[in-house]
Amino acid sequence: MTVRKAIADVTARIVERSKPSRDAYLARIRAAAAKGPNRSRLSCGNLAHGFAACGVADKAALAGDVVPNLGIITSYNDMLSAHQPYEAYPELIRQAAREAGAVAQVAGGVPAMCDGVTQGQDGMELSLFSRDIIAMAAAVGLSHDMFDAAVYLGICDKIVPGLAITALSFGHLPAVFVPAGPMPTGLPNDEKAKVRQLYAEGKVGRAELLEAESKSYHSPGTCTFYGTANSNQMLMEIMGLHTPGSSFVNPGTKLREALTREAAKRALEITALGNAYTPAGEVIDERAIVNGVVGLHATGGSTNHTMHLIAIAAAAGIRLTWADISDLSDAVPLLARVYPNGLADVNHFAAAGGMGFLIRELLCDGYLHDDVRTVWGEGLQNYTVEARLAADGSVERAPVPEVSGDEKVLAPASRPFHPTGGLKVLDGNLGRAVIKTSAVKPERHLIEAPARVFLSQAALQEAFKKGELTSDMVAVVPFQGPKACGMPELHKLTPALGVMQDRGLKVALVTDGRMSGASGKVPAAIHVTPEAVDGGAIAKVRDGDIVRVDAVSGRLELLVDEGELAARAPLTPDMSGHETGLGRDLFAGFRAMVGRADEGASVFG
Repeated sequence: MTVRKAIADVTARIVERSKPSRDAYLARIRAAAAKGPNRSRLSCGNLAHGFAACGVADKAALAGDVVPNLGIITSYNDMLSAHQPYEAYPELIRQAAREAGAVAQVAGGVPAMCDGVTQGQDGMELSLFSRDIIAMAAAVGLSHDMFDAAVYLGICDKIVPGLAITALSFGHLPAVFVPAGPMPTGLPNDEKAKVRQLYAEGKVGRAELLEAESKSYHSPGTCTFYGTANSNQMLMEIMGLHTPGSSFVNPGTKLREALTREAAKRALEITALGNAYTPAGEVIDERAIVNGVVGLHATGGSTNHTMHLIAIAAAAGIRLTWADISDLSDAVPLLARVYPNGLADVNHFAAAGGMGFLIRELLCDGYLHDDVRTVWGEGLQNYTVEARLAADGSVERAPVPEVSGDEKVLAPASRPFHPTGGLKVLDGNLGRAVIKTSAVKPERHLIEAPARVFLSQAALQEAFKKGELTSDMVAVVPFQGPKACGMPELHKLTPALGVMQDRGLKVALVTDGRMSGASGKVPAAIHVTPEAVDGGAIAKVRDGDIVRVDAVSGRLELLVDEGELAARAPLTPDMSGHETGLGRDLFAGFRAMVGRADEGASVFG
């Protein structure tokens, strides 16, 4: 299949730009692979420590150096609904390994925090940094050098990007990502959002709000809206790190269990001990990264991935930029309408044809590279299927139907919801930012209004509650970037700004912080860089300044005379309140060395 010129051109420039770093990366992981099975290099004392806790049969197998050993990296905890199902996975994987004549061990655990719990709370300031902590924690687990392949149990916002960074750091090892799936459909997401706005207006109380939230987030599994967690699952499948059709199968089902067993066996089949060696660092190349970006645009995915994908690519020696992401958005149609870009949830998306239908449509119309390696073999065409439970309890696959099960949710490439992906990079004298327009009505793609500056989302909420926000405005919220306070999501702003917009006001948000992966109908220029504490012009905005947020032409402008702006002193708020409490003191080093948002907001350089 021939890829379209626009896709090929972006891929070619990424290849050219990345050549020195990619060549060095490939040389490194190929040298690691050439050393042979890891355990053969361990001393007897090393090896004895490594299998001391194993059963007799597993110990004997590992002592012989001839069977593959599968390392399990797990993000299990039972506070996160999405990660609670992972409690039972290690034993399933161990059983599957033994059936295949191999061994599996939990190599290590990684932290997994829930942005849904920490939204608007101090703990949110650790959220973005947790991605790099997860990468380091997973590396510690694999550093024992006992393993021939790894399976990664993770699903939510920062967890999958962190695990992917480690999978590429250990790129000589095959890596299979194993999802847990979304919770069944609960209270529709649009109804939940309405209750949130009513609460913001004081029209319902906390009891009604908690009831609505509990009906929406009600069981094990990921939240059902299309935020960062479910965007992660789409990415792992379209980039070839999932087994085909595994992303959106609900927890607690026989098919989910069968897919987990299958993933473990597949990881064992692709080690260097066999004939189908498929190291993770060769799966994720420039074409796979472009396929991920295309999938993000075609589904209206999370803006958080404008940072995460850059960081993941960098771990494989690939230099992806915001310009690449923006240009691909201009070339890729929007094929999915999943909340907040529509009323459906991810279960409806899966029922309409899911990933198999999406990948087939994008492949057939030339938007994806088919000539890629995946954990399932050569070619992305292998992923144009749906997974089913066979009569014997195993997984079987069939081609996806020719037509969408619901064109209001999942459209064919010939009749997209929108000709572009709905993600734009903005440039101007306020800096660079990203804006997600796929859920924003066209008449709101250009907002020009007086600025109201708030140094926290709490300050904006307080002004809203006092009835002070009654006119058109661009809410400017600086000092929310990674160097300032860890770049928290500012999702608590959504209800108040949504109410103002529904009242007929022109409203937009400009911030160097993040919004939730579920950000939607209010135009928001986010991830502004340079950030306020790094010399960004966003620190010079004052109440009453006219700000233009223009997603049509891609501009972010402060309409102030250049001389006046240059002479204006930046705001210098006291940030000491963000330095301690809930572990924030432990992250001072991260705040000091973190990179810019448009470079992945990484501490790894």
